[in-house]
Amino acid sequence: MSNVVGYVPGVFDLFHVGHLNALRQARAMCDVLVAGVVSDEVCEASKGITPTVPLIERLEIVRAIGIVDDAYVEITTDKRDAWREVGFHRIFKGDDWKGTPKGERLEQHMAEVGVEVVYFPYTMHTSSTALRRHLDRGDERVS
Repeated sequence: MSNVVGYVPGVFDLFHVGHLNALRQARAMCDVLVAGVVSDEVCEASKGITPTVPLIERLEIVRAIGIVDDAYVEITTDKRDAWREVGFHRIFKGDDWKGTPKGERLEQHMAEVGVEVVYFPYTMHTSSTALRRHLDRGDERVS
């Protein structure tokens, strides 16, 4: 049987424990793990946010932590485009997507190409959005 290729998409801006948790959990459920790092342009278009950390540095961080086998730059929001390039069998997302219109669209699009969507518990206490809020307020500690 061939190796199961897993795919974890994300901006991975202001890398934090939530990112680490997702990558660790995904690693345990596949043979080969690829991180899909969202380009600055796609992040700006889809979230209205410019990443704090430039793309090249986010790629370097994700590759350097020793969990992923490779990283891929997402230049569109359609995960089928990433699937065509990477050839993954499972895609991993936070459970904040589960039961939402965007999660249901993802499930439908992935089912069309035979990809399983696996949801992980979202790390509520830490997110890049929360970190940005704290930085904007000048808070000394984030948690």
